[in-house]
Amino acid sequence: MILVTGGAGFIGSNIVHALSRRGSEAIFVVDNLKRPEKFLNVVDAEVVDYMGKEEFIERLERGEFAGKFSAVFHEGACSDTMEMDGEYMMRNNFRYSVSLFHFCQKEKIPFIYASSAAVYGAEEGFTEERSGERPLNVYGYSKFLFDQYVRNYWKEHGERGAQVVGLRYFNVYGPREFHKGNMASVPLHQYRQFLADGQVKLFGEYDGYAAGTQTRDFVYIDDVVSVNLFFLDHPDKSGIFNLGTGRAQPFNDIAVAVVNNLKPEGGALTLDAIVEKKLLEYVAFPDKLKGKYQSFTQANIAKLRAIGYDKPFYDVSAGVTAYIAWLKAN
Repeated sequence: MILVTGGAGFIGSNIVHALSRRGSEAIFVVDNLKRPEKFLNVVDAEVVDYMGKEEFIERLERGEFAGKFSAVFHEGACSDTMEMDGEYMMRNNFRYSVSLFHFCQKEKIPFIYASSAAVYGAEEGFTEERSGERPLNVYGYSKFLFDQYVRNYWKEHGERGAQVVGLRYFNVYGPREFHKGNMASVPLHQYRQFLADGQVKLFGEYDGYAAGTQTRDFVYIDDVVSVNLFFLDHPDKSGIFNLGTGRAQPFNDIAVAVVNNLKPEGGALTLDAIVEKKLLEYVAFPDKLKGKYQSFTQANIAKLRAIGYDKPFYDVSAGVTAYIAWLKAN
């Protein structure tokens, strides 16, 4: 049986669906369903058991799951970069991860966990090295600290134990993120904006970047799932890896893709034409994000490629087109 924590959330539920399609092992989901509508993310997947996060942690620490799981995907976390309760963030993202890590080492089973590009903060090297890691918020710090915990464990014990893989997700977007509210991806926000108002919105000038030109590495959820399953299928490979496309694209590219997929029939519009037709509006950069915002991210995926993952990644145009097709169908 494979355990997926955060299994009713965005990335977790997509992993659950991929495992369900494989059909080779039963799936056990752990999550917090205080937002009960999250069940919709897994209602059409083959899940054999579910447990709330708090009950699971208590029973895990009592040693009740010995011999139960063959692998663990740890996607459960608070991903709200504006969360101000640092104690909650560290308890939920760091201590929980430490407990699961040691459980998997003791059980000698793969542990594949969600890290984050937020560990880099305003640094722009984006290689998996301590020298370039400087998180800007407590969310990023919680992810950074657990990566450090794993590294220090390897220094002390070597990498001879069970597989451990940390995946530093960049800007992930795609199906099954409807429940995320303000933390949902830009493509989903813009999809909703266009349906409601006939236009999309982006931040204006900030941090030396012109309106809409803040640039991120946007990675489609299908690629994220593919990398996770690659490591499940290669239990001899461990490490901390960036998971992005290796290609930075401006937010304007998302706006162009969204508008061209949702506007009435006709030829594709350029960015200039979209702005001229007022299908894109730039809004003032919010004060609450100043100093806490990554204006540029681009994953260095050399380490991921070197270990053998060779599949191509969606670019923004292809990924957003696939996502909007899914949204229209669902």
